[in-house]
Amino acid sequence: MASTQEEILPEGWEARKSRSTGMTYYLNKHTKKSQWEKPGGPASDDDDEDDDDEGGIPKEVRCSHLLVKHSGSRRPSSWREEHITRTKEEALDILQEYRRKIIDREAKFEELASTYSDCSSAKRDGDLGRFKKGQMQKPFEDVAFSLKIGQLSQPVHTDSGIHIILRTA
Repeated sequence: MASTQEEILPEGWEARKSRSTGMTYYLNKHTKKSQWEKPGGPASDDDDEDDDDEGGIPKEVRCSHLLVKHSGSRRPSSWREEHITRTKEEALDILQEYRRKIIDREAKFEELASTYSDCSSAKRDGDLGRFKKGQMQKPFEDVAFSLKIGQLSQPVHTDSGIHIILRTA
């Protein structure tokens, strides 16, 4: 089969491109819910899927993030800089510029995260993997669980620094 042929998806799924990241995601045609992982089987027509708690809040999410630390961060050093001296305001300005570039499609989230994030997750393009409530700092968790798949957050302040979060699943 030639690589130029269109990818065949299980029944009920549609591949789409994210406008904010340019990444491919998969839409369940029945429930209109989306996910980043390629579906392994037919789309469910049950809008009340098992992975949600009461009220439609997911039990776990998968996110990527881009962290900019500042001198007031709990550990003001990273794989990029041994001694981070920028102010909180400077960190916020830097992060807001990264966010603007992603939204304006001047850069991809993964490229910026892998190059500029002060978190070791930069090695994985910012991917933090799946996590449940109680595993992240509260401000980060609150925003991560409120995002829709493919949605990019506003800047989020934690003890670690300032983040932008992209929910991927």
